Amino acid sequence: MNHDEVRLVLPAAPEYARVARLAVAGLATRLGFSYDDVEDLRIAVGEVCSILAADDIGGRLTLLYRLHPAILEVEASTNGGGPPLKVAELSETILGAVVDEHAIDVDARSIRLVKRHAA
Repeated sequence: MNHDEVRLVLPAAPEYARVARLAVAGLATRLGFSYDDVEDLRIAVGEVCSILAADDIGGRLTLLYRLHPAILEVEASTNGGGPPLKVAELSETILGAVVDEHAIDVDARSIRLVKRHAA
């Protein structure tokens, strides 16, 4: 399946989460997502950045946005080794409420999100 990809690499620090949220909002808008879906994606990406940057001082956060005709997929990870991710139950609840699919690999320090919309 053909799709576009956008890769964003940022310092793993909370103050850079805004850049990741702005990127997902722009890409989701380009794909025709509704305002509510765009906001859901902004919330999800913000949560992902918070989870991944929590213990990765000085590391890099990489977000790979895959744009399909009716799907936006985000894979986020850190380059630092660090301990396994600590994911609060609230974070799991938030992600479950705002995206169609999410998977967290605590050992690999990566998170995958999928959001669909009616084409």
